[in-house]
Amino acid sequence: MANASTSLKVLSVASEMFPLIKTGGLADVVGALPSALAPLDVEVRTLLPGYPAVMAALQDAIEVCHWPRWFGGPARLLAARHESLRLLVLDAPHLYARAGNPYLGPSGHDWPDNAERFAALALAGAHIGWGAVEAFIPDVIHVHDWQAALVPADLHFLGAGKRRPATVLTVHNLAFQGQFDADILDRLGLPDDAFTSDALEFFGDVGYLKSGILLADAITTVSPTYAHEIRTPANGMGMDAMLRWRGSAVSGIVNGIDTDIWNAATDALLEQTYDASSLTQRATNKRAIEVRFALPRDDSLLVCMITRLTTQKGIDLVIDAVDDLVESGARLVVLGSGDAPFEQALIAAATRWPDRVGVRIGYDEGLSHLMQGGCDAILIPSRFEPCGLTQLYGLRYGCVPIVSRVGGLADTVIDANDAALKAGVATGIQFADVTVDGVRDAVGRAVALFSIRETWQRLQTAGMQADVSWRSSAIEFAALYRRLVLATSGRG
Repeated sequence: MANASTSLKVLSVASEMFPLIKTGGLADVVGALPSALAPLDVEVRTLLPGYPAVMAALQDAIEVCHWPRWFGGPARLLAARHESLRLLVLDAPHLYARAGNPYLGPSGHDWPDNAERFAALALAGAHIGWGAVEAFIPDVIHVHDWQAALVPADLHFLGAGKRRPATVLTVHNLAFQGQFDADILDRLGLPDDAFTSDALEFFGDVGYLKSGILLADAITTVSPTYAHEIRTPANGMGMDAMLRWRGSAVSGIVNGIDTDIWNAATDALLEQTYDASSLTQRATNKRAIEVRFALPRDDSLLVCMITRLTTQKGIDLVIDAVDDLVESGARLVVLGSGDAPFEQALIAAATRWPDRVGVRIGYDEGLSHLMQGGCDAILIPSRFEPCGLTQLYGLRYGCVPIVSRVGGLADTVIDANDAALKAGVATGIQFADVTVDGVRDAVGRAVALFSIRETWQRLQTAGMQADVSWRSSAIEFAALYRRLVLATSGRG
């Protein structure tokens, strides 16, 4: 068993991982953490479903396990790599060989067998924990969100007489809980006594995330403020009582970003690279954004949003405030997709203000980099935000964040109040009133600050100097892993 001075083996279990498959920030976190942990003598291998995009990207794949009957069909476990990433991939074509979104079918609704698809992933993780892959027997299994949250239940209920590694569950967003009808239990391979209030049963259904919260050795969230918020009735989404009951097992470790990928000095997706000493060169990127969004050249404040178009992200507040934002002197460009009424309302706003508002429905990784590298500010008016990554990209690229004071946004952006400005530590604008008026006032503050060139550049420079890497967070994770290994050593 590993101790504080030896190498530690960690199996990460997740439903997506950048650059192989991505629908959101979860993939970025899962993709970046292994390399951040490597210098700390933590070896990570990541278990992923064998989606077509994942299978196509594998290098040096070899079969290490084969299961003839695995949730409705044969499956094999592949050990492989993708560039520097070490992978274990559950190749089960009957579950994962589907084009498009990993969670949604062509109709835009959840795949009807998602309960089985991710139960299969979790059980594969448990088998690896029991030693199915002789070359990699993990000391810790780190599971991410509801799609992997059954691993602790499988270890607990199916692992009699077997080794049991320590487990960590990271809740990236408590809003997604993996709740299914109770009749799914027969298809999970778990005994009837797993369906109790201290395990899987959740308001009469099977709760994947709920079981992980109760049975994992430790629960982390992606920011300290979010760890506090979800233990309150207002933000706990029905799980606050059990999170309070877990006490000190719950903690927040703020996300970082991959600072090699997100580096304005070397980013090939920008029209013009730059650093904190050459901020004027960002103007080339600003001109390119204007061309991409068919806006006339203008030196006024250019605010971007790169987001899912949902009420969680506060896009409805921006839609209601857009006329006032434009009249205050700001311009707005939006890249994202989501709820159809919000998409239509944004397109209508761009039609109404063709010289001041630009909208691109969909997602474009290259354009997102360009927007961070050329827009003056990024607006993130989320009603709740576990961590958020776009504000970290904004800090890194001198795109000043304008954020609601919730979750990780509160933890990573220092408000440009008078004291912070005088001390030279302000990095953005926070607002606590998450309403149309709050959005309007926050952007108004940005317009005023932007008019004072030296003040705005100090905001940009302070943000670019902030440490948004995984360095300190990786140290926290490595310490957590080692504490858990010591605490659970000798457990069967």
